[in-house]
Amino acid sequence: MATAVIIKHPNSGMIKIGYYGFSWTYLFFGWFVPLFRGELGVAALHMLFSIITLGLWQIIVAFLYNRQYMTRMFMTGWVLADSEGNNEMAAQRLGVVLPKRGRK
Repeated sequence: MATAVIIKHPNSGMIKIGYYGFSWTYLFFGWFVPLFRGELGVAALHMLFSIITLGLWQIIVAFLYNRQYMTRMFMTGWVLADSEGNNEMAAQRLGVVLPKRGRK
């Protein structure tokens, strides 16, 4: 089951909801998920792989898609911006390291 976490782009201040965990949405809608999230190239590749594998790709990627999406978001500058507990849980599940905060 996917868990929501708030992410923010520090330069623009834009806020989105990211997810981690199993993607039921991807299982049922497949390559439409990256299409609706604005990832046209990823959607095209996923559509191609779904056709070639006769849908098996869609079952496998349901376990991986949210993590891949969040990784792409982090690589383009997005950061976790939820509560401290939610950020720690998301970072642990996604395998990322949160920046340490300085203590005064």
